[in-house]
This record gives sequence, structure tokens and C-alpha cells, in this order.
Amino acid sequence: MGEVGLVLCLEASRLSRTDHDWCRLLELCPLFDTLIADADSVYDVSTLDAQLVLGIKATMSVAELKVLPQRMQQGMEAKARRGELVRLLPPGYVRDAGGQIVKDPDQRVQQAIEQVFRLFRQTRSIRQTCLWFQRRTLELPVNKRQGATTRLVWQLPSKQFIGSLLHNPCYAGAYVWGQRPTPWVVVEGKVTKRTATWQRPEDCRVFIPDHHEGYIDWATFEDNRRIMHHNVTKTDPDEAVGAVRAGKAL
Repeated sequence: MGEVGLVLCLEASRLSRTDHDWCRLLELCPLFDTLIADADSVYDVSTLDAQLVLGIKATMSVAELKVLPQRMQQGMEAKARRGELVRLLPPGYVRDAGGQIVKDPDQRVQQAIEQVFRLFRQTRSIRQTCLWFQRRTLELPVNKRQGATTRLVWQLPSKQFIGSLLHNPCYAGAYVWGQRPTPWVVVEGKVTKRTATWQRPEDCRVFIPDHHEGYIDWATFEDNRRIMHHNVTKTDPDEAVGAVRAGKAL
């Protein structure tokens, strides 16, 4: 209707960086001699100077969106390369007064974790290890986060939980960061994050062997990983590959 002479706004530069409606407004204002004002200045977007000022401010605001997360990511990676970035320790480990990763001083916790690795070396099967605990109704320690704190609870183990213990390189004294990267991918025309598959500890962005005291050595961890890989028959077409049952392997 040609009756608007001034549009008041907050932080015009931030609106300019991504908002499509704001860009449309900038196109309409010159047609009706309408000014734009924020806390810093009054802009006549029909002039080249005002367009340049808003454009530069918008570019700086866009850079902020890129620079701040990038700096945070670099800070996290720097902390991880020092072996200090740990969100939730696996059961069996705690932090001492100096912030170092050490075995849980509770002997019951230590013995329970050691029993898992000892049984797997005997049975050579995640399922049989899990059944051993379930048949005897023996519980294993689990670290559960409750808000900003972590609480140790005891519960009957599942196959998934036993597998997570055996696959965790932390129990072999290694520090690993970035084992499941989250790359950006395009799905049905939309850019989204997708969690990738687990990587070998040696292939991760940060891998520090002998970082802390382990429940097993690295050679045993690799041998356990090899056994678990061969127990999954879907990964190999050979019928003889897999956990010992009553088939061709015997």
C-alpha cells in the first residue's frame, strides 16, 4: 500500500545470513522507498553503500556459524589427542583425583569384568559367556548416566552388553576417539548426519596404546576380536567358519 516508511529490526546482519523472508524484504524496500533500521544504524537499501554494509555484516555472521563449531571441534580433538576426552567410562574404570583413568577400586567390579574375559577365552563364544551369567543369575556392573552424574548399577547381562565389553579397546589399555564418525550425507534431497559403522581402533582419528592399565593385553584383545569375527558366519561363505556346533567344523 506504500504506507510503510521504516522497518525496525534487531540484529539485521544475523537476519541477512539465511532468512529468505528477510531477503525478500530487502528486495521490496527499494521499490517503496522504505528504510531499515537496527540498533546500529539506519539503512537505505536502495543505495549501494547500505547494501554493501548489510552484505558484509551478513558474511561475518555466516562466518561465525562456521568458525565457532570448528573451534569447538578442534578443541575436542586436541583434548582427545592428549587422551583426556572421555564422556562416559566403561564399567570397571573410574577417574582418580588427578583425572587419570584407573581400574575401579571396588574388587567386586574388577572380578566381574575379569570373569567376562576369562569365560570368553574358555567358551570362545559371546552367547555361551552370556548364558553362563544368566543361568547363575550373576549380575554385571553397568555405568548409567543420570543427568550430570554417573551411577554404577548391577544387572543381568545381555549378549549385546557382553559383546560391547569384548569389543571395547579401553579394556586393553588403549584410548580411542572417533571410532564411529558421523559424516554429512544427502538423503532424499536433505543434508543430514549419518552414523558410520565401527572402525578398527588402529584406524581411528586418535589411537593411543598403553594409555592406562588394561584388564587384558592388546594381543589378547586382537585374538578375541578375530574369534568374534569368525563366529559370525554371515561374514564368510565357508560353512566351516563359525562357532563350534555340530556341523562341518567338527
